Amino acid sequence: MQTKSLSRTRTLAECALMIALGTILAQIKIYELPFGGAVTLLSMLPFILVSFRHGVKWGLATGFVDALLQMLTGFYAPPAGTIPAFIGVILLDYVLAFSLLGTANFFARRFQNRTAGVAVGTAAVCVLRFVCSWVSGAWLWGSYQSSYAWAEGLNVWVYSLIYNGSYMLPELVLTTVAAVLLYKAAPRFFDAQ
Repeated sequence: MQTKSLSRTRTLAECALMIALGTILAQIKIYELPFGGAVTLLSMLPFILVSFRHGVKWGLATGFVDALLQMLTGFYAPPAGTIPAFIGVILLDYVLAFSLLGTANFFARRFQNRTAGVAVGTAAVCVLRFVCSWVSGAWLWGSYQSSYAWAEGLNVWVYSLIYNGSYMLPELVLTTVAAVLLYKAAPRFFDAQ
């Protein structure tokens, strides 16, 4: 009984440290777009690591707490000003986008080659976060399209694809490469504890 309690305490402590690390890394921006979105210094990686180390349940919970912190540190109100738009921003830009990072192990465990699993799991959750931003960008933030001369006349879905892809593609590449390199250097960080 004491060992199980100690294990749970250790997992909670690790998750809290990963939340703190992810929050700090999210503040280190390589570049930031004017209406939200940034390439950060691997801010998604701590939540992906939780998924690999402790499973999807812990990963989702840790990602959810990160979503709440992301809202506290940088919430952008939707331009539409309606209750559904407000709920949409909360769900798509924060709750789903960051919680789903915790599902990396779900995608990774389908691969016998652990390196491939780490790469695919990491890339898959980055794509999920991108899809949340893409849908939100077209559905809720499309009115900002007119702010860019290059976007004039573009379909709102294409605009959102370009806008959100401009920061999520570099984030996907950097995070996936970092996850694979970290796995190669210290595979024990990816094993369930």
